[in-house]
Formats: sequence, structure tokens, C-alpha cells
Amino acid sequence: MNSINKLRIGTFANIAIVSLACSWSAFDQVKTRKVPHDKPWGIYSLDLETQDVELHYSSPNEITNFSLSPDQKRIAFSMKDAGGGDQSSEIYILDISDHTLQRLTNNDFMDTYPIWSPDGDRLAYLALPDTTLDIYTINLENKQLQKLYDSGFHDADISWQGDTIAFTRNSQIWLLNADGRNLSQLTDPPQAGQWGSANLPFGDYDPRISPDGTTVVFERLLGDRSPHGNYDLFIINIDGTNLTRLTKTGYAQGLASWSPSGEQIAYIIAAIEDEGQFDIYLMNADGSNNRNITPEFFPTECLVHAVNFENTDTKLFFLAEWYQP
Repeated sequence: MNSINKLRIGTFANIAIVSLACSWSAFDQVKTRKVPHDKPWGIYSLDLETQDVELHYSSPNEITNFSLSPDQKRIAFSMKDAGGGDQSSEIYILDISDHTLQRLTNNDFMDTYPIWSPDGDRLAYLALPDTTLDIYTINLENKQLQKLYDSGFHDADISWQGDTIAFTRNSQIWLLNADGRNLSQLTDPPQAGQWGSANLPFGDYDPRISPDGTTVVFERLLGDRSPHGNYDLFIINIDGTNLTRLTKTGYAQGLASWSPSGEQIAYIIAAIEDEGQFDIYLMNADGSNNRNITPEFFPTECLVHAVNFENTDTKLFFLAEWYQP
């Protein structure tokens, strides 16, 4: 099972659909905040200071991952065709200002997990043309494709900062130069690749390189008492030193995003044991001041699957699914 889908939780029984609003009144004037809702899947932005929410794109089809361009003007994302399985997933680019949508890939196998190059001229992404996921790049000007790396195993969960790409292979974190050279292993977790009762093997997933390129945050599957996995977040220096555990809760959590300053990390808690959450959490880069920042007016049926910081520490983009029981 692809790790980008590991935080997916199955049907929840008896979800109470309660829409909580944050409101205030001055005499007869009342302002009510809400999350805009159009189609079942949407890419949004959230201002952490004002709590204003904006819907940038909505689709009836499942959106599986997204990434903001370095200039903050475009969003790359992967989306499945209507009624299609994983093999129907393709890469798209949305212009935030005029909502122009461009389809980049069009084939009969899965293309997913697009990540921007630091200069915004290329995308790295994952493709499954045969039996394993491989890392590809596409030049956005001439649309030239390149297979950047194929380990012979599933290569997944890519992050690109400077000249370094971090990714998951064999439930471990690996590093690679942006030209596909100088492969090195960053983490070697206990029981890596061994299956238990969770949705993935024990090991490390979803590396994210810090803005200054010195540190990598990732989640580690440490337990399997929950079928969704019991994960905690860790950071490690890019040279493999100073492995530090940031959380000790064992929730189904991860898919971290660094703030531009490198001082904060946002991430998703999808479930606590068997209870679905899909909330946004924020902590300092050392693990302190960890808290749920999901606004109270977010309705229960709005499930947040992923977050990306904008170019300030006070605005997040997020991917949400509107759950229909």
C-alpha cells in the first residue's frame, strides 16, 4: 500500500455531523465563519491569524497530494479520474489567480505525489509504469520526462530542497542529489519493512527537508495496535546525526510541513486509535507547544488530509475531503 494513502481511514460509524461556528455579535450584527463547500474534494487556504478560509479548487474526483510552487502562484496536485482506481491518477497544475487547470500527464498508470523543484522549473513525482514506484521529473517548459531514480523497490514520499531529494525506500529514508546521483541512506529504523497489523510495514515515511536544508522531519511507524498505525514524528540532521523524537503519542499522524522560517512544523493527525480526527496540528521545531489548530468552526465532515505552509508562517494551504456517510 502506498504510504501517501496510509492516513486514509475507512468508513466511520455514526459520525455526528455537527457544524460548529465561530461567531460574535455587536447589537444586531453577526459574523459567522465557515469552510466553503462545493464538491467532495477541495484545496483551501487558512489564515492562521484571521482564520479566514478560501477555497481555491474543488473536484468530485479524489485529490491525493498537492504542492505549492516556490513563487506561491501555482499548485501541483495528483487527482484520480472519475470512477478510476489508483492507475487513473494524473498530475495537474492549477494557477491560483485565474484558476486555469493544466493536465501534465495522461497515461494508463499511476502518476502521483508532485513536488516542485526549488526554482519552480520542474516537478518531481512518482510513477508506476510497471511493478514499482519510481521517481520521475518533468520540465515544465518543454514537458520532457526523465526517470530520475529506480531502486527496484517502491520509491515514494519525495521532498526536494536545494540540490537534495529525500524519499522513502524499503521503509527507510534515503537521500539523492537532484541529478539522480550520490545515493545515501539517512535512517535505519528497527524492524524496517516488517509487516505487523497496521496498514504499512514498520519504518520511516514522508520525509520533509527543512527550508535551510539541514534537517529532515518524518514519521516513524512504531506500533500496530491500531490498524491505522501508531506513528510518531522525528527529526534528524541531514548528515544522519542527532535523531530526535518530537511526539510520543503514537497516533496515526504525519505528512509534516515546515514553516518558511523553519521554526514550526504543521502536520495531520488522522486518527487516535480507531477514532477518526483529520485535524491540523502545529508545534515548534523542537516538539514544544504542540497543539491542535483546527478552527472550531470546521465541521466534522470536513476531513483534512494534508497541509502546506505558504511563504509566511501564518498561512497554510490544506487538502480536504467532505465525508459522506
